[in-house]
Amino acid sequence: MSAKSSKMADAVFRKQDKQAAVTEYQRLKKVEKEKGAKLRALRLAKEAADREAEALAAAEKAAAKKPVKRRKKAPAKDVAA
Repeated sequence: MSAKSSKMADAVFRKQDKQAAVTEYQRLKKVEKEKGAKLRALRLAKEAADREAEALAAAEKAAAKKPVKRRKKAPAKDVAA
């Protein structure tokens, strides 16, 4: 094998290696982006469920609270001066 063909083979190998590395990088970026989207969706769903549970608890607490009895005000006495 001549030095020229050896250098060409090395160049082809490096080019293929570079392409494989770029492809792997892009695949990992896609996986990371999908994972982030999934986690975001889960977080938003949890926050919505928490808000709903909080509203339900507040409604139950308000319904369980006894109404306050108010005293009737006596009519004001007319003072003739």
